[in-house]
This record gives sequence, C-alpha cells and structure tokens, in this order.
Amino acid sequence: MRLLLIEDEPDLLSGLTRALRRAGYSVDAAEDGEDGLFRALEIDYDAIILDVMLPQLDGWMVLAKLREKKSTPVMMLTARDATKDRVRGFDSGADDYLVKPSPMLAKSPSNSISIPPPATAMP
Repeated sequence: MRLLLIEDEPDLLSGLTRALRRAGYSVDAAEDGEDGLFRALEIDYDAIILDVMLPQLDGWMVLAKLREKKSTPVMMLTARDATKDRVRGFDSGADDYLVKPSPMLAKSPSNSISIPPPATAMP
C-alpha cells in the first residue's frame, strides 16, 4: 500500500514516515503543498495524509485541486481544531480529519482513514 504524507514540520514528517514504513507501508513524503500536489496528481496513491498549514500551497488548496482530478482518500492531519475547520475539511472532500497531536495517530497512524493494512507477501 502506497501512501503520500504531506507535512512541513520536519520532526513529525520523519517520525510518521518511519512509523508507517515500520508498519509495512510504502511512504512518499512532501514538505510543501506544491510538491505534495504534484506527487498526488502524478502518482496513484492508496491514501494521502495532508497537513493544512503548508508552505507554497496550503492544504485546503491541495485538497481542492486534487478533488478536481482524483478521489484518492485524504486524511487531514492538522493543528487546526476549530469546528469550522473540521467542517471545511469534510465539505472540501477530506475523508477524515485528525487534530495533532493525536493520541490515535501515536498508537496507529492507519486507524482513522480506514487504510487497510499493507498486504503481506504470500509464501
């Protein structure tokens, strides 16, 4: 299963990338919205984890432009915890919305968006 993580905070980006890879996922990472959108449009990911407050192009714009062309599942992962932000996320086409820091994410980064566990190789 191939995931795209779009996050500009270096420690969170590297920590989540490592945790997801240890869990068996293939993970590509982007540090800004422009690079993230490019990757999301060029590569067919199984799911995208998207921050809102990003340099170059914010997560809202990334999601809007992505939804014009693809229906890849998107989980917003952001510090923006106001109800209006959550509603905006879902209204914009997000499949899930997690506020960071998230205890759920710390336990299992794939719980919320219903990302199936990666397939294990057949013997």
